[in-house]
Amino acid sequence: MNTFWLKVAGIVVVVVGLIILVSVFSSSESEPKAKPKTVHDMWQEDEKRLRAEPTAEPDVQAEQEHLTKKLPEPEKKVEPAKPQFTGLLPEQRAGADRLFEWALAQRKMARLPGMTITSYKKMVDACREIIQKFPGSEFDYKARRMLADIPQRHRKRYDITEEEIDLTGFFK
Repeated sequence: MNTFWLKVAGIVVVVVGLIILVSVFSSSESEPKAKPKTVHDMWQEDEKRLRAEPTAEPDVQAEQEHLTKKLPEPEKKVEPAKPQFTGLLPEQRAGADRLFEWALAQRKMARLPGMTITSYKKMVDACREIIQKFPGSEFDYKARRMLADIPQRHRKRYDITEEEIDLTGFFK
């Protein structure tokens, strides 16, 4: 009788060992799963994208490419339009930079769970203040870009208009 139970225990150990080996080898063949994005990752992406130097927007570039196709010289390459900004005095620049940093901090707060409503409101207000006080400046451009980056449901909540997110006025 003792040998019977020893045989059963041995079979169970072998089966469990096989199951473990199969799971190890089958999981190593599949691709590693992508790490889910954390709030910190989203903040870093926002920092990189929203602090980036203003360049020609894709829609403006596409429009320019469409216009260049109508030109008689198709070989001539047209450089993408660079945005044109009005200059700011040092004290204006400092004020605009302070407001932009505040807006960016509020955007980060809005990305935290449960903070969306109040922080987006503060960010939108700061962006609108930048647009009003420093029209045509680099900070005006960045504030409009930040407003355009807000999810659609929040745009409706804060009545963000197409004029507020329109960047074509900087490309003359």
